[in-house]
Amino acid sequence: MKAICATDLSAASEATIENETCLECLDRIGVEEIHLVTVIPSNVHAGMPGIDFEDRRKQALTRYRRVIENAGFDAKAHVVRGTPHRRINGIADAIGASLTVIGSRGKSPLENRVIGSTARNLARTTVVPLLVNRIERGADEPDVLREHLFRRMLYATDFSENAERAFETFSYLRHATREVTLVHVETPKDPSLPEDANPEARLSELATELENWGIETRTAVRHGDPADEILAAEDEYEPTTILVGSRGHSRLRRLLLGSVSEDIVARANGNVMLVPPSRTA
Repeated sequence: MKAICATDLSAASEATIENETCLECLDRIGVEEIHLVTVIPSNVHAGMPGIDFEDRRKQALTRYRRVIENAGFDAKAHVVRGTPHRRINGIADAIGASLTVIGSRGKSPLENRVIGSTARNLARTTVVPLLVNRIERGADEPDVLREHLFRRMLYATDFSENAERAFETFSYLRHATREVTLVHVETPKDPSLPEDANPEARLSELATELENWGIETRTAVRHGDPADEILAAEDEYEPTTILVGSRGHSRLRRLLLGSVSEDIVARANGNVMLVPPSRTA
């Protein structure tokens, strides 16, 4: 399995790369090759006085590459120019990556929905599963907040086709997962099930699949706004990562009101893993 690790060479992105436990978690789910990607903005030129961003980035990537190779992975580095999320997606597509990882400091104490622009844009456009690794805010040498990336998962589902696609990632996440909370949110604004459907029974079926792999599970049906209730479940169960499909039933509602998954990326306390629709969908 190949993974992209996107970095802007900030302390936040360095925290993910240099955290031994995070790297061990990636190894457990089958990652063998990590591609470090940093993007130089198009408006930064090598000839600008006193600036050699490309050379500085190559030197930093060389150091990161040694860390990754010492952890047992094959490592490759890419220094490219352009719009960050577009170039990251392009490389992920070109190499056949199974996962993109990016560090993010998350919400600002002053602004509840502020996240890094690249993380936000990747949440909207990613072509492969995206892991947003939450980093401490306000620290000169920040660390990851929940380093056991996949140990305790909160899986949120509206029972859509793409939610099922997100659930399928447990085929490899299970090697690093001990506990899963399965959550469905019923909402009158955008009902996702027929009136005679039984969400508890459907969650129970999913739980049985996970239990057959030796994973401890619990289920919860909540009522209200999907993003609010998923985040309330995060506060209650304290997972290391929330797992969710990046599209649900109502594409029109997403265009009008914004994506639930993007809201979760912006507001979650811990890590978030988004699974996009199939590229052939």
